[in-house]
Amino acid sequence: MDDLKNKKILIVDDEREIRNMIDGFLRKEGFTRIHQASNCAETLDVCMSTKPDIAILDVMLPDGDGFALLSSLRQISDMPVLFLSARGEDEDRLLGLGLGADDYIVKPFLPRELTLRLMAILRRVYLPPKQEKRPVFQLGGRIIDLEGGIVRDDSMEYSLTAKEHALLFKLYENRNRIVTSDALCQTAWGDDYYGYENTLMVHIRRIREKIEDNPSIPEYLLTVRGLGYKLMVKEG
Repeated sequence: MDDLKNKKILIVDDEREIRNMIDGFLRKEGFTRIHQASNCAETLDVCMSTKPDIAILDVMLPDGDGFALLSSLRQISDMPVLFLSARGEDEDRLLGLGLGADDYIVKPFLPRELTLRLMAILRRVYLPPKQEKRPVFQLGGRIIDLEGGIVRDDSMEYSLTAKEHALLFKLYENRNRIVTSDALCQTAWGDDYYGYENTLMVHIRRIREKIEDNPSIPEYLLTVRGLGYKLMVKEG
């Protein structure tokens, strides 16, 4: 756990008071390597120079928005991202998660909630559970390498996010059988998974974009209406 609290955290918000407040309670929780940025340009500079392990991004910034910033960050880093925003509409939350963010918290928030969610992301990303070697299997012309966290074919290679990896592994463990939406949500978000059903759909769509030839007409990751999903894998 001390190793997690040694991770570098970047706080991005145009309001100095909010940055300092988050900085203060994170330091009380034992985090010491905390950096701040107030806009998109400064964020990119800090990321290039300090290479943070995780970022807390505000959506509304003076020189752009957090969604566009996340897209820019993905060109230089695959660090996990937690959105912190006064915009609580479902469309904004789903957009952020669809772009690859790991979580989305709406202001005003409880400091303890932010700390718990931050720690949950750090554990998922930097403390993977100890288990046997992850499988490598084939879906059509694509190789799904859960050990390496990638999907590849003859011409492309796609990285899996932490949640995509967890969901695909759960589906593979139960291949050719229905996995309920509740079970998948619990796999990705733990016991506090209630309300993540729509978010699950976003992640399933992103997985299909990586493993299917035609994501709109899936051949391998099938929806079982009213129940959940099924990953079809040829045995032998």
